[in-house]
Amino acid sequence: MSDTLTKSATPTRTGKGNLRSKLTGWDTIIGVLTVLVLIIASFAVDNFGTSRNFTFMVLDLLPIILIALPMTMIIVTGEIDLSVASTLGLTSSMMGWLWNQGLSIETIIPLCVVIGAVCGVVNGFLITGLGLPSLAVTIGTLALYRGLAFVVLGDGAVADFPWNYTGWVTGTLGGGAVPNVLILIVVLALIFGIVQHATPFGRSLYAIGANAQAAHFSGIRVARTKFWLYVVSGAIAGLVGVLWTLRYSSARADNGSGLELAVVAAVLLGGVSIFGGKGSLPGVLAGVVLLTALQNALRLEDVSGQALNIVTGSLLVLSVLLPNITTAVRGNWHRRRLRQAAR
Repeated sequence: MSDTLTKSATPTRTGKGNLRSKLTGWDTIIGVLTVLVLIIASFAVDNFGTSRNFTFMVLDLLPIILIALPMTMIIVTGEIDLSVASTLGLTSSMMGWLWNQGLSIETIIPLCVVIGAVCGVVNGFLITGLGLPSLAVTIGTLALYRGLAFVVLGDGAVADFPWNYTGWVTGTLGGGAVPNVLILIVVLALIFGIVQHATPFGRSLYAIGANAQAAHFSGIRVARTKFWLYVVSGAIAGLVGVLWTLRYSSARADNGSGLELAVVAAVLLGGVSIFGGKGSLPGVLAGVVLLTALQNALRLEDVSGQALNIVTGSLLVLSVLLPNITTAVRGNWHRRRLRQAAR
């Protein structure tokens, strides 16, 4: 009888433990913090809660959230891609140059995505083919791609893109408050979320990040997986370069400068471990919204761009520090409970 009671009680304790773990997990913490920031800013900052500002905030988070989707997968595998903003700038420059050559916008857009993918191929080959460290490689290509962007377009700008395209990027559904680009964000977020959390490929990313050698011996094609992640990252950065150019109706070589800092900060703030093997896309999405909301609120309060950089840098440091502190506190609490139960 006692054995039966013990067996029946075990799932209950396990279920409570899992629920407690989820409620105190970093994803939940960052989600609650994001909601609190949005609520407080809506009351404390003039015009923050308006429909017009909502539209601008979605447009601001568009490049960060799209690039963060493949960046999350890359960092989960224990790698990083710091060249994404320079890839954005290069595709923007190429978009302006191709437009000046007389190509149609319908031809230019897919070409720019392909150019971004080629940048990803270069990164992927150097990292997985030659075995070079991703940090060193993507710092190098960060400078390379930005330099090529200036070679292509120089210091000038191209600004006469078709209104039906620029208007769609900056426009809203039915003239309301929901931007058209939100559809793209939702669709891509769902695709990446399903791939990362509901497929064998997505599960293999965590295995690679936890122990790449063990993953290789278990049959996972580690090098090929990482290679294609960089290709996808480049393609998404190329797409963002197109959207950035159309939003501001300006193709420039310096478009997106410094964006990689915001992307990495948002991904790490969302709970993805910089060492790989840990993290979830919902946490990253919350991190992106939190970072964008803070930047938007500070801009409405006329805070300078330098101060915004300080905020982004501080969040980057905290995003590495706080999850580790949270994990340590939970571990100590759990060990204390075990010792009490053993007495």
